[in-house]
Amino acid sequence: MPPHRYRLGCDIGGTFTDFVLLEEETGRVVTEKRLSTPDDPADAVEAGIRALQQVVPGFTTTLGEVIHGTTLVINAIIERKGAVTGLITTAGFRDVLELGREQRYAPYDVFAEFPEPLVPRRRRLEIAERVRADGRVLRAPDEDEIRSVIRRLVDAGAQSVAVCLLNSFENPEHEQMVARLLEAEAPGLAVSVSSEVLPQIREYERTSTTVTNAYVQPLTQRYLAGLTERLAALGCAGRLFIMLSSGGVTTARTASRFPVRIIESGPTAGVIAGEHFSRAFGVPDLFCFDMGGTTAKSCLIRDGAAGLVERFEVGRVQRFCKGSGLIIQVPVVDLLEIGAGGGSVARISKLGTLRVGPDSAGAAPGPACYGRGGEDPCVTDADLLLGYLDADYFLGGALRLDPAAARSAVREKLAEPLGLSVEDAAWGIHELIDETMAAAARAHIAEKGGDPRAVTVLALGGAGPVHAAGLAARLGARRVLVPPNAGVGSALGFFTAPRSFDVVQSHKVRVNDADLSALEALFQSLQRRAAAALGEAGAEADLVRFDRSVDARFVGQGAETSLALPPGDLTPGMLRSLFDQRYAALYGRTYPDSPVELVSFRVRASLPVRPLELPPIDPAGRSLAAASKGPRPARCARGGVVPHAVYARALLPPEARLRGPAIIEERESTVVVPSGAEVRVDARGFLWIDLSPDEAGA
Repeated sequence: MPPHRYRLGCDIGGTFTDFVLLEEETGRVVTEKRLSTPDDPADAVEAGIRALQQVVPGFTTTLGEVIHGTTLVINAIIERKGAVTGLITTAGFRDVLELGREQRYAPYDVFAEFPEPLVPRRRRLEIAERVRADGRVLRAPDEDEIRSVIRRLVDAGAQSVAVCLLNSFENPEHEQMVARLLEAEAPGLAVSVSSEVLPQIREYERTSTTVTNAYVQPLTQRYLAGLTERLAALGCAGRLFIMLSSGGVTTARTASRFPVRIIESGPTAGVIAGEHFSRAFGVPDLFCFDMGGTTAKSCLIRDGAAGLVERFEVGRVQRFCKGSGLIIQVPVVDLLEIGAGGGSVARISKLGTLRVGPDSAGAAPGPACYGRGGEDPCVTDADLLLGYLDADYFLGGALRLDPAAARSAVREKLAEPLGLSVEDAAWGIHELIDETMAAAARAHIAEKGGDPRAVTVLALGGAGPVHAAGLAARLGARRVLVPPNAGVGSALGFFTAPRSFDVVQSHKVRVNDADLSALEALFQSLQRRAAAALGEAGAEADLVRFDRSVDARFVGQGAETSLALPPGDLTPGMLRSLFDQRYAALYGRTYPDSPVELVSFRVRASLPVRPLELPPIDPAGRSLAAASKGPRPARCARGGVVPHAVYARALLPPEARLRGPAIIEERESTVVVPSGAEVRVDARGFLWIDLSPDEAGA
């Protein structure tokens, strides 16, 4: 019998690093969870792999691949720990990063702040060149001027350079000249060229995205190169792949070239797992809720698919104010992320009220109960004091919690100043974080056209199953789904993600004037570029699937409508019909007499997804009696402390049924079942929790 082949998923979060080892032939899963190591994230990766080697000796020699998600890039942007970056741009466009769209996110706030550009003005240099909007050259650049600009950037200490020239998406000739001279004059610099990073209209978005790519490129290259070496030193035979913000998976080499594509690498994995479960169970409206130690990520999944957006913001000065962050224009899963996690810090606001988050204690020092020097009360401290967590079984006993430290932090920082008991203060933390998440979730679901009462809440993350029922109750939802190994559920999503890559090219042309053969040639060029990224993964050409789409708008409009194109030849009539149908569906009517223009052309290249099916649980040795760990007093949502039946999830038999109040414990997470709720364990160990009408807000 040939040796087993394994796949390893590794998700680095702000507090914990999660691991899922999948045995492909059997579907058996082995998990691990480690505190993250912010100074060098690879330390936690190595520690987790060594721990897995103790459980599955020798697995690294038959490891097919390592799929990795990381918050490294977004943290570097938020914390401003990227490279010293320079920008070379067209004369007259030096200040585009600060001008932006010339819109104020708070028009009546004269003190409104905006994020500092990643490149200060002294390192934003211009060259005299000009390309028309149709790609024709008005003024060619002078090589001596370019060399002079490069020397000035080198003298200024630049480690990375972004090149973004006007209208280069139509004609990249001048950018390519600058890139060649950069390689010749300063071969040690990292270079990001906008015609490769984002060949798309809108100068501000294109410049901001290219600059961001340049800012994090050296850091990402060093990290991925170092991680590859450490994996090899551990005997890992498989190649390293990275999760994209768009929900696909790409090679480490491609991620090193385009790190702006992996900004939301970590949070996306849980959504991809949710898509898989939505399709597998036929749940049409699934609300994916992934609450870890630092943040809570959520997304409405409809008919097995999460939405994609082409633009998002990073590092907002005002956390919930659209327009107060750095604009990034790359495909990203449309998820909601808020500062609500187990490590979210609770404090008294200036108004004398309780406030929780958005800042987090992270992995170091962590909540007070971690015993690592933390002094501020956090959500995990509250959950421990409320009886939901077992101090001796956190992470399966690998991290023993300190109830006395949690009690002291809550009493000194909150309870005594507010005139409350420790228990009531802890309950206030728990309730407030649930309400904060529910308010954001209601708005997110409504924006996507969903009904909060009709969703099934999928609970993922270390803290997600603790708070999922409370969140569902506030939404009015009636059902919660908790998969096996929910605490590392995001890492499981890596195995359901396709190998894929998205490319875009702007080329403005009216539908009725379009040269269809030229458009087909453009799509063919995009397909070759997208397939090249997959080719690095050893893909066979005949396995690659191409999905085409185009952004179109009425002539004179400032926003586009995305149209998915069917297979086959393009015709003006077909393009116009697709546009009118989509526009009417979005806005209620269309305008048949107004001309339509095509603006941007898109291709997604993808490989078939490997099937993932978790094996049925073995009923041998499992029973409700064997799973019972006895009662434990815990706070009930209906008021007061009542006994909760505690169960070991690993011993629950298939088709077991139980009622709340109950607590179901597994190594990486704890499920809190409210009073009156009914739980069914299915054949593969998923928990289906049906809330009572009172709990669900009915």
